Amino acid sequence: MIDWSQKLSPIVQSLKPSGIREFFDIVATRKDCISLGVGEPDFVTPQIVIDHSIQALRDGYTHYTGNSGLLSLRKEIANYLAREYDLHYNPEKEIIITVGVSQAVDLALRALVSAADPVGRRPDAPAAGVLYSEPCYVSYVPMIRLAGGVPQKTVATPENDFSLTAADIRSELDSENAQSKILFLNYPSNPTGASIGKAALTEIAALAHERNLIVISDEIYGELSYEEKHIPFATLPGMRERTLHLGGFSKAFAMTGWRIGYACGNENLIRAMTKIHQYSMLCAPTLGQIAAETALKYAIGERDKMRDEYRLRRDLIVRGFNAMGLPCFNPQGAFYVFPDIRKTGMNSMQFAQELLAAQNVAVVPGDAFGDSGEGFIRCSYATARKEIEHALAKIAKFVAGKI
Repeated sequence: MIDWSQKLSPIVQSLKPSGIREFFDIVATRKDCISLGVGEPDFVTPQIVIDHSIQALRDGYTHYTGNSGLLSLRKEIANYLAREYDLHYNPEKEIIITVGVSQAVDLALRALVSAADPVGRRPDAPAAGVLYSEPCYVSYVPMIRLAGGVPQKTVATPENDFSLTAADIRSELDSENAQSKILFLNYPSNPTGASIGKAALTEIAALAHERNLIVISDEIYGELSYEEKHIPFATLPGMRERTLHLGGFSKAFAMTGWRIGYACGNENLIRAMTKIHQYSMLCAPTLGQIAAETALKYAIGERDKMRDEYRLRRDLIVRGFNAMGLPCFNPQGAFYVFPDIRKTGMNSMQFAQELLAAQNVAVVPGDAFGDSGEGFIRCSYATARKEIEHALAKIAKFVAGKI
């Protein structure tokens, strides 16, 4: 009999299952459940993207691409970023196409966190610390640990509208056990929808320069910014050289299943990421790359229509939660709200479980996004307004008996 506890990686064994997926395994068994859970657009990929992709299949585009991805797509991404944000990259050396943004995060961490491989490293060299903001997307901390890094948390508080500040970062950097060399940003944020204003970004940039931090900036929801245009971190003074800009197509273009993301940054970092990519993944799906290129060329109008609809849904759901007595921050981007359920006297998991049982409405417990998410729930408004209205009525009925 094999003792698998002695064979499997201790790090992998210590990882908890995703709080989102664990909860939605239960949801999947329920009939007619209204789900405000998984962060996936309810829109179908724009028709022109689908049509071009079908034709590409008929034309025989079913083979590998180069490790970095189609050069035509990388050129289109470079044009897009230059046009949208005045952010400029060399498509031949400074851009890599990845299997969603999640793979870009994984490649970046493995390329930067040298403590994952002790060969050639000083015996006394500490593991690299990666400073991140919580509440955060469920995969960040596990990926840091799998790369051999040390997760170092700073908390974005509801009192500050869940927006990260330079003071938060400095406080953690100055703590007794700090060993950070990487700052991980995500804005607009999953799960809160919070973004970071230009003044705060400028202060964070100055601190990154002062402490010589490399910045990984996950900006997958950047195009889904509402009142203010998104500001990529790499556009701030002095930040292009030290920032890895991550973007993709899943959210803004309703292309989750196509699995295409991209990373842009210094050619030395991109080269290192490509080296890992060529041994672990080879290339991103060819058809997905063709679809992504088509989206950038012909579907910008569809992107903007979807963003405008999300804004209407956001206004609807924020009003609904505040009206029922659950304080709800008004997010600047993405398609999530993070209402405060503490006055019900229940913790996040209890609220989610009892709501599901009583009203057949699914939300994600806030502590799935870290301990600081306790007392909150995440609700996605990437669903039709009629469904949101129906869900809000059911949640209000549930909450009325609790507060």
